[in-house]
Amino acid sequence: MMRPIVIIRGAVPFAIALAIWLIPIPAGLTAPAWHLFAIFVAAIASVLVGAFPLLTSTMLAVAAVVITGTISPAQAFGGFANASVLLVVIAFIVAQAVVKSGLGHRISLLMVSRFGGSPLGLAYSIVLTDAVIAPAFPSNTARGGVLYPVVLAVAQGAGSRPEDAEGRRLGGYLMFCGMASLAVSSALWMTATSANPIGVQIVRDFGLTIDFGKWLVMASVPALTTILLLPLVVAKLYSPGVRATPDAPAAARTSLAAMGPLTRDEKITAVAFVLMVSGWIFADQLKLNVTSVAFAGLGVLLMLNVLTLDDIAKQGDTLATFLWLAVLFALSGQLNELGFMSYAGQRLATGLGGLSWPVTYVTLVVLYVAIHYMFVSQSSQVLALLGVFLDVGTRAGVPAPLMAFALLFASSYFSVITPQGGSQNVIFVASGYLTQGELYRLGLIMTLFFLAVFMVIGTGWILAIA
Repeated sequence: MMRPIVIIRGAVPFAIALAIWLIPIPAGLTAPAWHLFAIFVAAIASVLVGAFPLLTSTMLAVAAVVITGTISPAQAFGGFANASVLLVVIAFIVAQAVVKSGLGHRISLLMVSRFGGSPLGLAYSIVLTDAVIAPAFPSNTARGGVLYPVVLAVAQGAGSRPEDAEGRRLGGYLMFCGMASLAVSSALWMTATSANPIGVQIVRDFGLTIDFGKWLVMASVPALTTILLLPLVVAKLYSPGVRATPDAPAAARTSLAAMGPLTRDEKITAVAFVLMVSGWIFADQLKLNVTSVAFAGLGVLLMLNVLTLDDIAKQGDTLATFLWLAVLFALSGQLNELGFMSYAGQRLATGLGGLSWPVTYVTLVVLYVAIHYMFVSQSSQVLALLGVFLDVGTRAGVPAPLMAFALLFASSYFSVITPQGGSQNVIFVASGYLTQGELYRLGLIMTLFFLAVFMVIGTGWILAIA
């Protein structure tokens, strides 16, 4: 009974790709752009319907685009040399040093001793920590590399393991809180992600000047509202499995005292991590490349035998993550390069002619968020579509500051809509605590929650003070 269902599911993505491929190419698009769109949609659809895992679908997709001559091998495989992709992989490997050295266990005990009375307390400590450190990190991927080992250590310290069907729920809850937190904290601070300054530059071409202070004032009410509600909402959507752990703080303090002073490997890991974080924070001032900083940190940990080649060899998920992220990053980038994303944005936006400006405003923001299903990079969508949507909105009578800030904030919070919606997500996705289906479901619901808060509370706030 199950076999025909499996066969049908497996056939769905191929049928989608073939159907789109055979549709006459729309005017204004090239054949490569249309055919790449067909393959890309089929790859994402295969994951959504449960036909193939993400790694399988991306491997089939990249083979298809090259074999069919849709794009060149250099274009298809370009993501393997992308700095953001490499940063994700290296940050994931380095995070293992925090666990192996024992530093992660120590941090988890410290956090549990202070906030461990409930999973909600742990989640708030993670979310608020992210919100505080966010303005110092121009890369939310780098910030994810800081948060992930802490979240992993806390989950493991509480006995939650990915392979345990029920025990994984606490870890899954904390992992998704961390992932969603990165999305909304990036909307709070102008300097919290590289996509924000890009968007500010585009907005400037429309006569709007936005500085750090103005961004913070405009974002403060809707962003802080979502941050404060986030752990509660996620707990309703994905129960951590336990409601309270009243004995945990005292037990954690006892275990922390039994650990004694920091070991050699803990000290090395702590120093390396602080130096890496400092390098990421002051990368612009020191003219450093954030990915090279991550490589340097990994090199030091390997040189001093905190991590070994055997440790890296055991991380099979890291290779799988590298493969699918690199492919999706390259294919999404090529959709943009071939003009498909701009074409889609223009067609969707210009079809709104004749609507009142409030309806146009809401429709444009919703479409802008929904289109992120097609993007792996926040920055690439900002470059491709923000200017187009802002132009259409202002021409329809939407107040320019309202349209601009709504799109700028959406460019951050929509990153949680899919596991690949932002490179920072991948570190948490690869933990194994959440299935692909859970990630897509939670990502969609949380994105709708973010959208609702920013549209209802944020719109009123921006109009009141702009």
